[in-house]
Amino acid sequence: MIVAGVMSGTSADGVDVALVRIDHRPGGVSHNLRIKLLAHAGYPYPKKVRAFALSVMNARRVSVADLARLNFLLGELYAEAVLSTEKRFRIKAQLVGCHGQTLYHQGDRAEFLGRKLAVTWQTGEGAIVARRLGIPAVSDFRPADMAAGGKGAPLVPFLDFLLYCDSRVGRIAQNIGGIANLTAIPPGASLQQVTAFDTGPGNMVIDAVTERLFHRPYDRDGKIAAGGVVLDEVLNKMLRSPFFRRKPPKTAGREEFGREFVNDFMRQCQGAKPADIVATATALTARSIRDAVRQFVLGGKDDYADFIVSGGGARNATLMARLGTELGPLGLRIRSSDEFGLPSEAKEAVAFAVLAYQTWNHLPANVPSATGARRPAILGKISYA
Repeated sequence: MIVAGVMSGTSADGVDVALVRIDHRPGGVSHNLRIKLLAHAGYPYPKKVRAFALSVMNARRVSVADLARLNFLLGELYAEAVLSTEKRFRIKAQLVGCHGQTLYHQGDRAEFLGRKLAVTWQTGEGAIVARRLGIPAVSDFRPADMAAGGKGAPLVPFLDFLLYCDSRVGRIAQNIGGIANLTAIPPGASLQQVTAFDTGPGNMVIDAVTERLFHRPYDRDGKIAAGGVVLDEVLNKMLRSPFFRRKPPKTAGREEFGREFVNDFMRQCQGAKPADIVATATALTARSIRDAVRQFVLGGKDDYADFIVSGGGARNATLMARLGTELGPLGLRIRSSDEFGLPSEAKEAVAFAVLAYQTWNHLPANVPSATGARRPAILGKISYA
């Protein structure tokens, strides 16, 4: 079956599409899949759409009418991205899995109108996607895991396990998107033995300070950070944020590392050179990843060898060099997901193609040991063409 996966991350920089051939191997368990990436492409959001999407994330006040309009607009954009990819590569999908744009994610229960609730919201109307493409669309993946007591994230560990499980080598798969998250797979592990959680900011803080100080959406290739000096006092203070000490399972988003966190970060950096501020934001991502690996994955164990990086952060040379410095003493070898046949920028889109395939076949795809769910869950909602 050919499945289109559609992903737009917390950076809200655009839409990634992957066209994937997925089949069950004969015999075996429900997650014994054969996966082949056929094509992938990326499409930036129009500037006005990105600006609006960022403005409503975790916003205290916003028009309900505009949120409804955004939901339908994103459905149109997602469908157009898939159609463009199909036309470009002359491949027709039979099913689409669309993550949607996260506007709010609260993985921990908090009181609201007399009830304690954990909630999430990914927007982008699945019915529009299905109708425009003429195929079923699976969307809104996270709530089913949360209904089962999980945090609704991370969901990519299901794919990480399929790609990287090895009988002899322990591997850590680290995705660096807007938020950074890892999947730890011990040697010879079963799916139930996988550990996964968000480590903290990925590109989110770097992008935000680069936008404010240099009027650029991101630090291309890490060139700005390369010309700066890390402000160690600021770095150490920001690393004292309660999130970094919290034990997994845990998730993060703009609620933890969005505008309020960035405002505090900028206050701490007051008077510093702009390049030093970007360098410090870059160091924050690398150090928080190192600390998470050392504290919550290794814990004195040395049965992990490979550290496999994917996501937009993998293209930031300064961030990758700093990660190498941080992780070297832990005995981890940094590798790219490209080495395993999956381009880093396509990985999350591939993940949601795989999750959609599982849903279509009435099979669970969350990893309870990663999300904290009480049981496996079939994820998503299906819209028919």
